[in-house]
Amino acid sequence: MSDDVYVVGVGRTAYGRFPDRGVAALAGEALAMCLADAGVDGSAVGCVFFANATQGVLEGQHLIRGQVALRGLGMAGVPVFNIENACAGGAGAVHLAAVAVRAGQCDFALALGAEKMYGADGDRTREAFLAGMDVTRWEAELKALRGAAGATGTAPAASRSVFMDVYAALAAHYLRRHPAVTARQFAAVTVKNRRHAALNPRATHRDRLTVEQVLAAREIAAPLTLPMCAPIGDGGAAALLCSRRALRRLDGRRRAVRLRACVVLSGSGRALDEDAESIGRRAATAAYEQAGLGPDDVSVAEVHDATAVGEALQLEALGLTAAGDGAVAAERGETALGGRLPVNTSGGLECNGHPVGATGVGQLHELVTQLRGEAGARQVPRARIALAENGGGFLGYEEAALAVTLLEAPATTGRHG
Repeated sequence: MSDDVYVVGVGRTAYGRFPDRGVAALAGEALAMCLADAGVDGSAVGCVFFANATQGVLEGQHLIRGQVALRGLGMAGVPVFNIENACAGGAGAVHLAAVAVRAGQCDFALALGAEKMYGADGDRTREAFLAGMDVTRWEAELKALRGAAGATGTAPAASRSVFMDVYAALAAHYLRRHPAVTARQFAAVTVKNRRHAALNPRATHRDRLTVEQVLAAREIAAPLTLPMCAPIGDGGAAALLCSRRALRRLDGRRRAVRLRACVVLSGSGRALDEDAESIGRRAATAAYEQAGLGPDDVSVAEVHDATAVGEALQLEALGLTAAGDGAVAAERGETALGGRLPVNTSGGLECNGHPVGATGVGQLHELVTQLRGEAGARQVPRARIALAENGGGFLGYEEAALAVTLLEAPATTGRHG
């Protein structure tokens, strides 16, 4: 990036089922925590990028979701831009906030994501997820994916998100390409994330599980069982970004985390086995180049584990493990706290839940906390570079949108001041 951008404040609600709280309340809580963390008030915010994916379908609130959510929160008149990019909307909000700061449009830009997913009937919730695919072609594309992947057994069902069938097909393809890998390694990913979540008071599922318990749980779409799949969630998350000039005015500037890169790409329509052309590989390559870094520089990562196989696939696309090692690395302890590269120290989507618009911003909350050395029992020692990967929707064999963000820990020499 030509001009430095910093994350100076983060806030995140607990994720879960909150029947008495709507989108506005969840957004307001995350915003208040973020501003307090940064040591500023709402009057400092020059623009807001608000991520939400499902409120239109679930509640009928279209078009001005961010303006409605922020109503009465002390930012009257501030421009609000509504971001809808499936599960990658939160990271998209961060990206656009960075663009606004770097372009000099404002000194402080807010990325805010909030989602209220519980409370709607099941048909509307499934409709909301189906909208993350090409609604005119999804049946044909899912059939083609299942055929190309060699998926057998469970067919699409009305009782679950269509995305679970997409991931089940990708899991079948993964197991066919890597015959030494079994469902036990996918279960090990979930076990690892449960151990991390046990240390995170904001996580939804904090009870530890064994590999045997994960494999014995209710099947969602073979080979995926319930604990291997991220639940939906209500929740909000916020991140405040600022320029170097604005940073000098803040008392808490020595806690500022530098945004080294933030790349957002769209799916390319690649063939299933064209790994070098995958959206994750392309986004990671561009982000590493933008930051002047490589996979070996990464100290800690949060990746989009909508399912356990999702974590494995993304680690390989990001160059953080070798092909075929994404799940095996969890079984070996390499991606656990204390391992070579801790991944999803928050517990990931599997254990936190997936309030779609908030997820990408919530990942930054965890990584900023890690880079500041404030993560408590789940702290990664000497964490210097953090990576977040947030994907959304599907077009054919890959995500419709995907973001890779790289962050750098606060300097100990005062360079940020």
